[in-house]
Amino acid sequence: MVGIIVILAILVILAIWFIGAYNKFIKMKNRIEEAFATMDVYLKKRWDLVPNLVNTVKAYAQHEKSTFEAIAALRSKNYDSMSTNEKVEANKAMGGFLGTLIATAEAYPELKANENFLDLQNKLNEFEDDIANSRKYYNGCVRQMNTAVESFPSNIIAGIFHFERYQMYEVDDARERENVTVDFGDMAAPAPAEAPAAEPAPTDQPPQA
Repeated sequence: MVGIIVILAILVILAIWFIGAYNKFIKMKNRIEEAFATMDVYLKKRWDLVPNLVNTVKAYAQHEKSTFEAIAALRSKNYDSMSTNEKVEANKAMGGFLGTLIATAEAYPELKANENFLDLQNKLNEFEDDIANSRKYYNGCVRQMNTAVESFPSNIIAGIFHFERYQMYEVDDARERENVTVDFGDMAAPAPAEAPAAEPAPTDQPPQA
């Protein structure tokens, strides 16, 4: 009789733990989705801004053809149909391309003085700041989920109900670790008749986490 009671008590404890662990995963999943939804608003705005920025830079820097083509290929994907992890990966790649694009402007005084480019630059900087701030919270939520998915015994629940790791939104490209702001200190100087030959682009630049 005592043995049966002990077994029942153990089963009750396991059931309580099981339910609690499952509910914890649900809360973490919802928190990640909420955090990403906030960040995704700014990611989508940046995503939609890119074509205008590319067209403006393209008028002055035709030699950046490979970058333009890479951005076009990335944007050919249906953004709204991507999963959360796919959006994170796509935007990490986009951040690197934007770094190259903005760095290119340093070699073209006329481009740096272009009002349309300045307006796009300012909008991009605003989006990057918003993305950076929201990314911190998102990554914190993802880190908590990923730890639970990999840790014992919570990984048992994760395996049963297919709770999986989420992709952290980390900045891999060194150029993304800095603000994308370009120095327009010489902007007031008269623009030359034709764009000067391209200078080596800085090795470090934009957003970022």
